Amino acid sequence: MGIKIYRPTSAGRRGMSVATFDEITSKVQPERSLLTGVRKRGGRNHQGRITVRHQGGGHKQSYRLIDFRRDKVGILARVESIEYDPNRTARIAKLVYADGEKRYILAPLGVQVGDKLMSGPDAEVRSGNALPIANLPLGSVIHNIELQPGRGGQLVRSAGVSAQLVAKEGQYAQVRLPSGEVRLINILCMATIGQVGNTDHANLNWGKAGRLRWRGKRPQVRGIAMDPSSHPHGGGEGRSPIGMPGPKTPWGKPALGYKTRKNKRTASMIVRRRSAGRLK
Repeated sequence: MGIKIYRPTSAGRRGMSVATFDEITSKVQPERSLLTGVRKRGGRNHQGRITVRHQGGGHKQSYRLIDFRRDKVGILARVESIEYDPNRTARIAKLVYADGEKRYILAPLGVQVGDKLMSGPDAEVRSGNALPIANLPLGSVIHNIELQPGRGGQLVRSAGVSAQLVAKEGQYAQVRLPSGEVRLINILCMATIGQVGNTDHANLNWGKAGRLRWRGKRPQVRGIAMDPSSHPHGGGEGRSPIGMPGPKTPWGKPALGYKTRKNKRTASMIVRRRSAGRLK
């Protein structure tokens, strides 16, 4: 994948960049049998109340059914096309299995049209194949990792990310996640070998607010720009500091760095907490 940078013909074009979509297979329509509708909720729950701010609008999309489980074990599949998916940052690859079934998977880096892929404990250890963690060598770069055997991949699915298998001991393996956290994962869980493709996604410059509106993101107003009745940070003469022991949300709860993790059930599965910033 490459990045195209526009000339500054207008204020919105200045600095704007887009993907070149070199890896996308040209003139290929999405597989109809793997499409389903997706209903926009604009950040609202079933009562109609906004529970997630700054969501709404955006271009109409169809959801692509992705095979996160990779449960067609031992059946060879050919990569028929690499396609764009509006619902995620990664590209998707359409697989056609030997028995005729078609499925979408996350497109790993380096996988091209015509490649043969397989999942299962007997699969070859190479990019795009899915194996149980027990069958992977130490140091393997992996993505689309399950947390429970058979449930489907839940970790490491965004564009350009990867995790690394660092140790195996008994029933569990230690995996270093993109955040730097080292976590215990059952060795029976499936993982796909390689790094997720579309690695340049993090380098894109959206350029103008309208491009984020197309993606369904609404404006976000800073609390310091509001009046004191709308936000704890609001009010004051000119540009005033927050003026409290710590920043707060609009509802007066601690924000920005306040730890909110309360899942004691899985706390013992974390060997090392994530570092202050993402690993580069």
